Amino acid sequence: MITALERSADSRNAIMVCIATSLLMVLGLVMLASTSVWITEGREYSLLIKQAGCLGFGLIVSGVLAYSDYKKLRKWAWPIYSFAIFLLALCYIPGVGKEVNGETRWIQLAGFTFQPSEPAKIALMIGLAAWFAHHQAEVKTFRKGYLYPMAILGSLIGLIFFEKDMGTSAGLAAAGIALMYIAGTRGYLLLGSCLGGLGVLSAFVYTNANRMNRIMAFMNPDDPDAQRGFFYQQYRALLAWGNGGVDGLGLGNGAEKHGYLPFAHTDFIFPMVGEELGLWFALGTVFCFALIAAYGIAIAARCTDLFGRLLAAGLTCSIVVPAMMNIGVTTAVLPNTGLPLPFVSYGGTNLIFTMATVGLLISIHRSTITLTPRGERVLLAKKKSVKL
Repeated sequence: MITALERSADSRNAIMVCIATSLLMVLGLVMLASTSVWITEGREYSLLIKQAGCLGFGLIVSGVLAYSDYKKLRKWAWPIYSFAIFLLALCYIPGVGKEVNGETRWIQLAGFTFQPSEPAKIALMIGLAAWFAHHQAEVKTFRKGYLYPMAILGSLIGLIFFEKDMGTSAGLAAAGIALMYIAGTRGYLLLGSCLGGLGVLSAFVYTNANRMNRIMAFMNPDDPDAQRGFFYQQYRALLAWGNGGVDGLGLGNGAEKHGYLPFAHTDFIFPMVGEELGLWFALGTVFCFALIAAYGIAIAARCTDLFGRLLAAGLTCSIVVPAMMNIGVTTAVLPNTGLPLPFVSYGGTNLIFTMATVGLLISIHRSTITLTPRGERVLLAKKKSVKL
């Protein structure tokens, strides 16, 4: 039997994740209403309406998953993973894969445009969690504790990487390696993989003139040529931050969205938060992601099932790591790469599947506790010390 204090703390994990998620989604709709009106002339709020529709569908998906039994996913882990691989492979088929800005991240079927890397994030976490739950006793071995899980991770990451989506592949690789570390894979093997991955990434950057120019521009932000060229987007983002200051210019009064800052409603919506709403709202956005990280990991720590514990940790990382990368890029701390800010940036596929991720987190939370006939919450198993 757990005390009232423990019951309150346990419920608080899910409540805080839901509150932080809700605040971010409301902020996203508000900022989309402000920024997208200047993009679709004659259809000023068409993107907002579309995003609201995806939000409604995402709420349904999230609710269904929250009240489902996540443990059934372990049985279906490999069909789900295989289907994600299949969807990613469709990006390479002419006529099905859709190229936008030199990248083939999307597939177009029956009039719908879909980004398969978003469900692939969930599929990867399910696959890795299922593998380690099945091979828990061999997690310290080279073959089953490192080599095979790395193959699971690398196969999916490779398909995303060669779509020329380096940002998503890097973020998902970081989340996957974090899950492997939590599962117990030897640290020196993961460190070697990280160094090797950085080497491969550096080689691809060095051999590609466009990417190399981006890096050089990032390293010379005060160069006027860089500000007019490959650093232009981040330079305009910095101007937006400077314009907003502490208090902001006021909602709707931002200047950079008027054709100066490219993708102000998608990848670079965060600087618009700073320009129009000011520093406090920007810090509040960061704080919401910190809450998701802290309480998502707390949900994982409370879970007594290894599969659920690893899945919760991986899903939390799959939300927080891309958010950290987006914030780093839009504040010119990291080189420019195309990543949306979860829950906030415009993008239906990202919103729906990120909400699905939250639904699975709530499902894991709900399965950790149950109600006795007296209406008291009890743990399904004794507390265990977990490596988190």
